[in-house]
Amino acid sequence: MTAWTKSKNARTAAIAVVLVLCVAAAGYALRHAGRVLSVASAFYAKTLCSGVLLAQRNENEVVKQDVLADMSFGLRHLHREIYRERGLVAITTLGMGERLALFRPGLGCTLVTDTSVDALLKQARDFTPPPRAPRSGAEWPEGARVNPLRADAGVDGEILKAAVDEAFAEPNPRALRRTRAVVVAYRGRIIAERYSQGMGPQTLQLGWSMGKTILNALTGTLVSERRLSLDQDRLFAQWRGEGDPRGRISVDDLLRMVSGLDFDAPHERMLSDVRKMLFMKGDSVAYAASEKLAAPVGASWFYSSGSASLLAGVMRSAIGGTQARYFAYPRRALFGRIGMTSAVIEPDAAGNFLAPAFVYASARDWARFGLLYLNDGMWGDKRILPEGWVKNSLRPTPHSDGQYGAGLWLRIPDFLRPDAVADYRLPQDAFYMLGHEGQMVAVIPSRQLVVVRLGLSRRRGAWDHGAFLGNLLKAFPGEGG
Repeated sequence: MTAWTKSKNARTAAIAVVLVLCVAAAGYALRHAGRVLSVASAFYAKTLCSGVLLAQRNENEVVKQDVLADMSFGLRHLHREIYRERGLVAITTLGMGERLALFRPGLGCTLVTDTSVDALLKQARDFTPPPRAPRSGAEWPEGARVNPLRADAGVDGEILKAAVDEAFAEPNPRALRRTRAVVVAYRGRIIAERYSQGMGPQTLQLGWSMGKTILNALTGTLVSERRLSLDQDRLFAQWRGEGDPRGRISVDDLLRMVSGLDFDAPHERMLSDVRKMLFMKGDSVAYAASEKLAAPVGASWFYSSGSASLLAGVMRSAIGGTQARYFAYPRRALFGRIGMTSAVIEPDAAGNFLAPAFVYASARDWARFGLLYLNDGMWGDKRILPEGWVKNSLRPTPHSDGQYGAGLWLRIPDFLRPDAVADYRLPQDAFYMLGHEGQMVAVIPSRQLVVVRLGLSRRRGAWDHGAFLGNLLKAFPGEGG
């Protein structure tokens, strides 16, 4: 073989390798693009379904204010259809792939993933949501009546109003706050509230990761019923194999997010684990339980929606019985007992509550939930959470740098603070339920305050929990902190 022939063969082989790599890269890019489109269309279907069929908001407003706001990955080119009589929302991608979301009374909306509409309807066949009793004429939280700020409350009304109004201002058109609700409860009564146009006291609003505290409370009710214990381990069948270190993960490890499971959390990446779990997988618990350990159990803290999804699975096993019994449990054990009657936890296609992300409730009901924790798990003379439960939940979790307890934030984390902002030195006893896009229930025992802020702040730096609370607290008399 001549040198020229060898050279020609080498060039041919190199070209072939390049072509194979190009084809492989193109195939990967197409698969990646397809998965991104699938997540985007699922987000569209789920958000539209919950906004219109669950929260009863205007379709065009939901599309403009919830789906398309600050989004840049081509959602405007997706086609939507709402079949109200069937409780179904369909989103079509470029006339091809379709993602469906189904509304079921009392359960909200569920993506039809790895299942069928008929199967989801059959799943809820034996579940009958209790009728929502009309609110009494009593003052909140017992009823629906809310009094304006009273002169004897010891609160500076002008400062309070200015702080609430500022929460709805839009100082930066490139990073909109989109505050939708603020409720301020002082000494157990609402003394200030405001809503954006189209929203009101009865509007159900998404709490995102504030649902992790809902899971904390439901875990507490199961502990009080002796169905669960914090040190319970060997939680899932696939973790019980001989030598599987995941068998050491306890209920408390999941609550405190020290399980060590390899589950990344950021919503910013389209194909992050949390987005895949919420928008691509029909069984969120199975997906999270399949993760391997990235660190020894208890050796590191990592904020994770996967751990919270696993808690929903543990809760399901502890409740036992039928699917309908599981669906009914949050209302029976928690929501109905504290008057949080608007609250809905949406499940995945396998019937697991997606509480880490998809809990809807009115702003006043989110304030009721905060009041339960302000009062150490008591509601009037009824104990809802076990004695000492709230105190234990506020015990700092090792490796969290003192910022996280068990389903509760002990301070506002840096990743939720705008860059280069002042430290507002909020009261040391304050704790928080925090959610994606600026959701917050702040509980400040030393000031006898519960503060709810709900909105849709998608740009980094658009919303500052610390600045809002710092301004608000100036209206209240100092009582320690």
